[in-house]
Amino acid sequence: MVSPRKSVYIETTIPSLVTARPSRDIGELFRQQVARDFWEFERQKYDLYISTYVWEECEKGDKEAAKRRLELIKDIPQIPKSKETDELAEEYFVFLQIPQKAKTDSSHLAICAINRIDFLLSWNLTHLGDIAFNKVVEYNTRRNLWTPELLDPDTFMRKMRRREEAENGRV
Repeated sequence: MVSPRKSVYIETTIPSLVTARPSRDIGELFRQQVARDFWEFERQKYDLYISTYVWEECEKGDKEAAKRRLELIKDIPQIPKSKETDELAEEYFVFLQIPQKAKTDSSHLAICAINRIDFLLSWNLTHLGDIAFNKVVEYNTRRNLWTPELLDPDTFMRKMRRREEAENGRV
C-alpha cells in the first residue's frame, strides 16, 4: 500500500543553506550538504510549502544571495498569513518565551499547525528544540490543534527512509 504524500513546510534555513557558498566551518558545510541532498534527491517525494514569512526572510540580506534563495523557492506553494495564524503565532511566542529577534519561529509553527502540515523542516531548532517542542505538543493537544513534526533535514531523511523500508518489508 502506498502512503499518501506527506506535506513538508520548508523553513528559511533550507533555501539559505542550499544556495549558500560552501562554508569553511565543517558543521555548517555538513548542514549545507544535507540540505542540498534533500533538495536534489528527496523533495520531489513530498508536497512542499512555504509561507509569506519564508519569502520575506529570503528577500533579506545580500541581494545576490536573496536572488538565489527566491529563485529556488519561487514555484513552491505559498501559504499566506491570516488572522488565525497570527493569533496562534502570538500565543506560541508568549507561551514559549521566544526572543523578539526570533519571533518568526512562532509564525512558522503556527502556519504548520493551522494548515495541518505534516513536517516543519528546519536547521534552526534553537527556539523550537526538544524541550520547547514538547511544550508545543502538550499545548496543541490541550487545544485540539494539529502538531507537525519538527525535524532537521538529516533526521527527516533518515526517518522517511526507515518508514519507506518498513512499508516495503525491508526492516
